[in-house]
Amino acid sequence: MKPTLVILAAGVGSRYGGLKQLDPVGPGDAALMDYTMYDAVQSGFGRVVLVIRRETEAEIRTHIEGGAARSLEVVYAHQELDMLPGGIATPAERAKPWGTGHAMLMAAPFVEGPFIAANADDFYGRRAVAALAGFLAETAGDQPPHWAMVGYRLADTLPASGAVSRALCVQDAHGRLVRLQEILAIERKGGSARWRGADGMAHVQPLESLVSMNLWGFTPELTTELETGFRTFLEAGPGLKDEYYLPVAVGEAVAGKRAVVQVLDEGGSWCGMTSPADRDTTARVLRELVDAGEYPEHLWE
Repeated sequence: MKPTLVILAAGVGSRYGGLKQLDPVGPGDAALMDYTMYDAVQSGFGRVVLVIRRETEAEIRTHIEGGAARSLEVVYAHQELDMLPGGIATPAERAKPWGTGHAMLMAAPFVEGPFIAANADDFYGRRAVAALAGFLAETAGDQPPHWAMVGYRLADTLPASGAVSRALCVQDAHGRLVRLQEILAIERKGGSARWRGADGMAHVQPLESLVSMNLWGFTPELTTELETGFRTFLEAGPGLKDEYYLPVAVGEAVAGKRAVVQVLDEGGSWCGMTSPADRDTTARVLRELVDAGEYPEHLWE
């Protein structure tokens, strides 16, 4: 069975100031998620599930039907505030989406076998997508289920100046994920990176450290974890801006020994768009990749 690519594209883009999922930042007016879909086609994928909001569906459909839909089966899953487990009502004041864990639940009905999950506003590279596809093919049927994530070198994800949030991969001796260590502000300082813990203590982090940029390989068993975890999250009475995150569900499955997550050291060039300040850098990286012959000027022609 060919794996499925799930792209989380339901973000509201509040910090970006618009629908960054469709920003034509690449040559030939390609959006970042176009590159992930193109890499998926080259790696043997047959279907993509796009998790979107209904209010952006028309724009996204127009973009996809003029491009990726020529090479992939495209399915649309909707993430809405009222799509909650039975017996739980949406808080009247709630406006913020429920988070990436909830988004993955919306994709679950359209996923039958192994699949990859990716953000719409990140560029991951073909090597990473192909590595996940190969891993899932080799570990199909393993129990407990074997999942994977691609680790990216911290040096390849930090801007030249300024602090960003990153999730450090804490691994065991076999390269399996023990946990993700969330760091809210880490920045490049000479030949290393620096950050401070909650206790104010300064830390020096090697630039070769691996971090998660939310590129995952899963089996359908993830759905059970998400269903249980999301209900628990809701029953705990979250605040109006609290979200249920996909990495939290993965961490709980690992801690409970219900899944094994291999960290694949296959991350290469990465770029993403969180704020408008990221656009110029992202456009330059994509232009360089096209000029180097790694991608065509127009992906879907």
